[in-house]
Amino acid sequence: MWLGFNKKNSNSTISENLLQGQAELAGRISQLAEYSVQEQNKIAVAINEQRLGMLKIIDEKLLEVTKSVGEGLQQNANKTSETLTDLRERLAKIDVAQQKISSLSEQVVSLQEVLSNKQARGAFGEIQLNDLVSSILPPNAYEFQVVLSNTKRADCVLRLPNPPGTIVIDAKFPLESYHALRNASGEREKIEAERFFRASVLKHIKDISEKYIINGETAESALMFLPSEAIYAELHANFTDVVENSYRAKVWIVSPTTLMATLNTVRAVLKDARMREQAGVIQKEVGTLIEDINRLDGRIDNLARHFKQANEDVEGIKISAGKIGRRIQKIEDIELGEVSNYSAVAQLANDE
Repeated sequence: MWLGFNKKNSNSTISENLLQGQAELAGRISQLAEYSVQEQNKIAVAINEQRLGMLKIIDEKLLEVTKSVGEGLQQNANKTSETLTDLRERLAKIDVAQQKISSLSEQVVSLQEVLSNKQARGAFGEIQLNDLVSSILPPNAYEFQVVLSNTKRADCVLRLPNPPGTIVIDAKFPLESYHALRNASGEREKIEAERFFRASVLKHIKDISEKYIINGETAESALMFLPSEAIYAELHANFTDVVENSYRAKVWIVSPTTLMATLNTVRAVLKDARMREQAGVIQKEVGTLIEDINRLDGRIDNLARHFKQANEDVEGIKISAGKIGRRIQKIEDIELGEVSNYSAVAQLANDE
């Protein structure tokens, strides 16, 4: 019975210990739960604060990125606008250049048509000659399309004083023979082209020498105007015999450049001639001026003599006036009885 009782007491104690342990465990679990809730709340607050901070930072970064992107887009837009503006200007310039090229092409085609026609080619040379002459010389120094005494019409004449007198300029353009010379390929073809070119230029030289050098009417020489520097250079480089022939015929071959130099020399000659003409007039005027100066000197001498005579007359008048004044004073003295009558009369006699 005692053992049974002890056993009963032992079981009761174990149950109480278990209950107490369970109670303590429950309390600890409750504390852990509360602590866990607090820690979770702290973690949640920290996470929330960190999230807000991150959101703020992200917002600021987004604003900076947005601002930077906006500025970049604006700069790109401005650059794009400037580039488009430059592109439009360049396109406009290209359009203008294209129009000029088109116009130039038309002019080249027109020039080729002119040069392909012999009569039009001659008119082209005459127009170029007219432009050069009229741009350098005064209007009274030249004349175009003049009919000479032999009924030949000259393209241009230069009115110069004698010597040399009137000089005729005739425009010639041997373009066909020159093109044949330039386009010759074989040796035989080149020889034929050179013969053709030489014959063409020599014929022009002969025509000018026979038509436009007239004794007593024109100068002893004339000018042949070639409106092409290329033909002029070819002639002087490879056809010196033709140039020498022109010298013997007294026909001077000129190009636009050399004609310009010649016309400037002519202008200087005309200016010198005008100065010589005016020199006689100036000399005559100077002689007349000297006569006027001599006449003026004579009149000045006469006037000086008149002034001298007038001064002498004025001095005489002053002397006479002084004498009259003294006589009046003496007469007054006699009337007042300040001097004796005898002495007064003696003084009047002395004054006479």
